[in-house]
Amino acid sequence: MRRPSAAPTAAFAALLLAAPAVARAQTPGSPPGHSLVWADEFAVDGLPDPALWTYDTHANRTGWYNNELQYYAADRLENARIADGRLIIEARRERLDSAADHGGQDYASARLLSREGWTYGVFQARAKLPCGRGTWPAIWMLPVDLETWPGDGEIDIMEHVGHRPGVVHGTVHTGRYNHVAGTQRGAEVAVPDACDAFHVYEVRWTPEAVDFVLDGRPYYRFPNERTDRAAWPFDRPFRLILNVAVGGDWGGAEGVDAAAFPQRLEIDWIRVWRAD
Repeated sequence: MRRPSAAPTAAFAALLLAAPAVARAQTPGSPPGHSLVWADEFAVDGLPDPALWTYDTHANRTGWYNNELQYYAADRLENARIADGRLIIEARRERLDSAADHGGQDYASARLLSREGWTYGVFQARAKLPCGRGTWPAIWMLPVDLETWPGDGEIDIMEHVGHRPGVVHGTVHTGRYNHVAGTQRGAEVAVPDACDAFHVYEVRWTPEAVDFVLDGRPYYRFPNERTDRAAWPFDRPFRLILNVAVGGDWGGAEGVDAAAFPQRLEIDWIRVWRAD
């Protein structure tokens, strides 16, 4: 999820809280040589589990990055809920006049952050994407102790923009390789039924590389060139982030179809594995 070259607020940088880890145990379907250390199977209807997730709302009044149009709500079922075994993040065309920190946005959505962070591992999410023009869903990662972007790094497990339906992007951003400089590293992969069917979006992150994988098939590798931190800041804990943005410099490059909303990102499960 692209961001400007600026430090976040202290409230955002301090969100890490303790959360219970999934017991190390070999699980059917696990990557070879790995054990499950954290997961959310979205088994209980209602709001997302507060022991696993928190909400990022810090820029609602000042405006979100990339000229996005949404307000990110917290503890609001209309925008983030678990139903029928799936997490639904729903972007809706509505102005939340009752919200004390509302900045006048015409769309409401949600942005969830995992309370836990990890250094290295396999990160998987089985998801179905929204395709309305102007939508910008993302499953991605930032450092727990983020201070500066892009120097501290970013891993975009999955990004999709509604004006290019069925084209999924996997990308990394670092001080040397980032979209502001036009040097970002990543690839796109065709997923023609991304908005109609569930697929597993995955990264395999080791000290040697970040590999991007779709339904078990690798499609891009970002290697550790072992030069300096500007090229490889991926050596400390990163947290998971789930959101649906509306509009913005990329998501809204061909406008926003207001009539297409509401639009949903549906996630069947999300899992984190660590090497044994």
